[in-house]
Amino acid sequence: MIVVGVGSGTSVDGIDVAALDLDLDGEVVRALLLGAGTVPFDPDLRADVLAAFPPGRLGMQDVCRLDTRLGQAFADAVATLGAELAGGTPDLVSSHGQTLFHDVVDGQVRGTLQLGQPAWIAERTGAPVVADLRVADVAAGGQGAPLASTWDALWLGGRGHTCAALNLGGIANVTVVPGAGAPTTAVRAFDTGPANALVDAVVARESGGRLTYDQDGAGAAAGRVDDELLALLLADDYYAQAPPKTTGKERFHLGHVDAALTTLAREVPHVDLLATLTALTVRTVADALAPFAPGEVVVSGGGARNGTLLRGLTGALPDARVSTSEAHGIPVDAKEACLFALLGFLTWHGLPGTVAGVTGARHARLAGRITPGHGALRLPEPAPTAPTRLEVVA
Repeated sequence: MIVVGVGSGTSVDGIDVAALDLDLDGEVVRALLLGAGTVPFDPDLRADVLAAFPPGRLGMQDVCRLDTRLGQAFADAVATLGAELAGGTPDLVSSHGQTLFHDVVDGQVRGTLQLGQPAWIAERTGAPVVADLRVADVAAGGQGAPLASTWDALWLGGRGHTCAALNLGGIANVTVVPGAGAPTTAVRAFDTGPANALVDAVVARESGGRLTYDQDGAGAAAGRVDDELLALLLADDYYAQAPPKTTGKERFHLGHVDAALTTLAREVPHVDLLATLTALTVRTVADALAPFAPGEVVVSGGGARNGTLLRGLTGALPDARVSTSEAHGIPVDAKEACLFALLGFLTWHGLPGTVAGVTGARHARLAGRITPGHGALRLPEPAPTAPTRLEVVA
């Protein structure tokens, strides 16, 4: 069946869309990527989303309007780019929406909020929509993240060495997949800390909003790491927590950087600040992966286009081959949209959208809720067995 996955990450770079032709053959899911792309946000909508992140405050009227505007934006993206990639109306749309808040209290996720009302997508396209992909895992005691572990465990499992999938969005998350013969219960997945979130926030403030990220890490490359500031940033207790764990912009935002600078009590040149924040990502990712000694690290997300960040990771992980997801058939900007398509496909076939135990949930649960399209909702008979492998078809 043809499934369009759609979503936006915490960097709010744009609406990522991917169309996949997915087929379940016994224990193997075969995925043919029909195409992928990104639809830019309307600048006013993007600004309002960024302003809504903590420590921003919204009234219920604002939440309602943002939910509607995001739903309409996702609907437009699916009806235009998604339909073009799929060759017409897809069989199913799977929408992650836009995360606005991930409520973590004492290491436990109490709730999570993704906006982008799916009824707008169903109305615009006529296709059924699977949405709200994280809440069932949270209700079962899980962190609700990283959902990427579902794709990664099927995609990178069964190799002769331990693989780690690293996604560098606003927040960095990893999935560690042991080599052949290891049970799925040995898979580990968690957020390591900030990836692009802090750098993006500093760049946006320094440029007065003209720039939104450090292109190719050029700013960081021009600076020097401030070791004293780096030590202050590394003192955050999130890094010492054991997985499973998750975090977001409710913790790692511009105020986090400013608090460290206030403690430092001296000026730090802009390029040195970028170099230090980039080094923070490199260090925290490398430290998080060190206990697992991966032989290969597959990088995706916007940070995969940051040459300074990739060079830093390659140097910090000397025993691992660092590559991008493109070397495995998936564009770096499309992997999460592909994941969302897979999660919708699994739900449609009555299969769990998480790997048992990886997120801390008591049980693996079906992901999301289904909004009917224009026609009657007819689901297939539930698949008898869960897949154990994902093949990306050339």
